[in-house]
Amino acid sequence: MSETQTLYKLIILYILNRVTFPLSNAQLSEFILDKEYTDYFTLQQSLFELAESNLISLETVRNTTLYHITEEGRTTLTYFETKISSAIREDIDTFLSEHKYKLRNERSTPAAYYQTSTGEFAAHCRVLEKDSTLIDLTLTVPLEAQAKAICGHWRDKSKEIYATLMQSLL
Repeated sequence: MSETQTLYKLIILYILNRVTFPLSNAQLSEFILDKEYTDYFTLQQSLFELAESNLISLETVRNTTLYHITEEGRTTLTYFETKISSAIREDIDTFLSEHKYKLRNERSTPAAYYQTSTGEFAAHCRVLEKDSTLIDLTLTVPLEAQAKAICGHWRDKSKEIYATLMQSLL
């Protein structure tokens, strides 16, 4: 394995080790591709090989794959973390510091829609906090565009909806 491919894998492990929540492929790609450390296909190959080696685990939620670092991945990182230059580690730490709330918010307010057996569309929206589900709401609507709109607005409106529900129900 080339040193550069090893570096890409270590970068992924370092990123996953620095957050307390799983990251999606898009979130990992945002940093690595924006910094032009590698291309999309090499990143995907690195993720695949890390998963095959049990250094990261995958979780699929609807159509999104989430990545977690495993204990084996943490142990491996401790042995080889110094192979990541201080400049790259600083880039990662800065990115995570600047985007941590956005990254967590994207993961904590998932929304997806699907067609039901009756032909309607169900928008499934949740608010997650650590290992708890604060809201698990499914709204059924007649049109796909409506379900898509609900999912599209969920992230921005979920706090307000949660507060309204709590105020109304307590």
